[in-house]
Formats: sequence, structure tokens, C-alpha cells
Amino acid sequence: MAQNTEQKYRAGDSNQITREYFDSLLVEMRHIDSVIPSTKLELYGETFSTPVMTAALSHLNGTRPNGMAEMARGAFKAGAVMWTGMGEEAELEAITATGAKTIKIIKPHADNNVIFKKIEHAEKCGVFALGMDIDHSFNNSGQYDNVLGLPMTGKTLDEIKSFVKATKLPFIIKGVLSEQDAYKCAEAGVRGIVVSHHHGIMDFAVPPLMILPKIVKVINKSIPVFADCGVSSGMDVFKALALGADAVSVGRALMPLLAESGAEGVEQKINGITRELAGVMTRTCFKNLGSIDSSVIWKR
Repeated sequence: MAQNTEQKYRAGDSNQITREYFDSLLVEMRHIDSVIPSTKLELYGETFSTPVMTAALSHLNGTRPNGMAEMARGAFKAGAVMWTGMGEEAELEAITATGAKTIKIIKPHADNNVIFKKIEHAEKCGVFALGMDIDHSFNNSGQYDNVLGLPMTGKTLDEIKSFVKATKLPFIIKGVLSEQDAYKCAEAGVRGIVVSHHHGIMDFAVPPLMILPKIVKVINKSIPVFADCGVSSGMDVFKALALGADAVSVGRALMPLLAESGAEGVEQKINGITRELAGVMTRTCFKNLGSIDSSVIWKR
């Protein structure tokens, strides 16, 4: 008689739902006329070796001393985009000093003056884009969120417009998981969105790849669309790109390598995922990122 085993995930765990959706997507093979592919990414006037970007992580000093700067060094060596979330000013300065092209994500602080100051500091540090993490506006009790003692609040469309206008850099909204928010982002004039549920910030959240095609249709190639949450392999990256993402963020899959080997581990992991992506591209007959489409995706 089979023994009952304890469930690894509780019901409603959005991360498990997301993983199951990734694994439900199958990919047909195409070989005739295939070529060695290019994984180069063009983004905001910069060229990168890969569409595999770091996630907007924070507080990695417990994982590795100067963890965020080490992550940035690894991204730089891999020719990848570096994203960063919360952190002191000195940390952002250390990140950009590595030479990594960096995107700074700012929390929806209750005091908009804090946001404007962070935008100004990020510009001085030389980031090449920045944005806001709107899915940290509220907590699970229906109140405004508080992150490490810092009060947050919801943001209106007009407020987001003011943040967009406060900088000449591309302003990105992270935490888009609906067509409604995608339409509002387009109206606000943002120059990029991240389709994400912030690693399961809400139970039973729709998997990013499930809603991604609808959001891509709303955006209609007017701005880049990025995919976040649960990406851990080149096959995951390919599926996201096939469903319309321009690039993807990888976070937790990088952290063990960061802890073990620092920047070199991050570089190796990003390069490894990129090689896996190239392998799938050769077996699906796509020569570059822009040519990848959903015609090879099947739902199990």
C-alpha cells in the first residue's frame, strides 16, 4: 500500500501553479533550414548577449557579502541586464560601478517625495532605466503595505504619470498581471512592463505566462514586455519569449550560485541558461530572438 507523503506545496501556492503551467507547455521541433542562432538582445539603445536578466532582488548580503554588487559583476560578465530592488544609496552606487547596465526598481513609498529622490539618485548613479514595483502597494489584510518599516501606498494613474515625467530614462512598471493594468501603463506612457506576481505575493495568482499573450496583445509591440517568476532554465526562457516576452528575469535560480561562487557563479549560470535557450532555438528553427513565436507551443 502506498504511503501518504506530505505535500510540498499548499493549495493555492502561486509559485507551484506557475511551475505547473510552465511544464504544461510543450514545444514542437523543427530542424530543416535551421541555423546557429543569435541570442542578442537590443534594449533601450543597448545591446546584450542574452535575454536572460537578473531579477530585481534585494538584501543579498546574507547570501554573499556585497551580494548585490557581486550579482551585478556576474551580470556584467555575462553581458546581461542587471535589475535591483530595495537598497541603500551606497549599494546602488556599488552596483553601477561594476559597469553592469542596471535597472532600478523603486517601491511605492507612501511619500512621493521619497520616490522622486530615489529617481534622482538612480539617474546620478547612471542606471539606464528605472521603475516601480506596484504589487507591493497593499498587504494581505487589505491595508497599505509596510516593507521593512517603510510605509507603502497604492498609486493612481496620475501619480504614475508624474513618475514617468520625472525622468528622461525609460520608466518601467513591475507587477502587471492583467490587461486592465497593461492598458493603464500604456496610457501613463511607461516604456516597459514586467508581467509578474512577485513570487506568489497573492495565492491563486494567474501564472505570468498564461496571461502574457493577452498583455502582449494590449501593448502591441509599443514597449518591451518582460516576464518574471519561476524562470529557471533555457526552456523556460524560450517558452516566455515564444509567448511574447522580449526578455525574462531570473532570480532564485541564481542565488545558490551567487552564494557558492559569487560573480563567477552568476556569470556561469546566466551563460548556461543562455546556451540552453540557444539549443532550443536550433531545434525549433528560430535564428534570433525576434523571430521566436508561439506557433511551436502546444498546451498539454
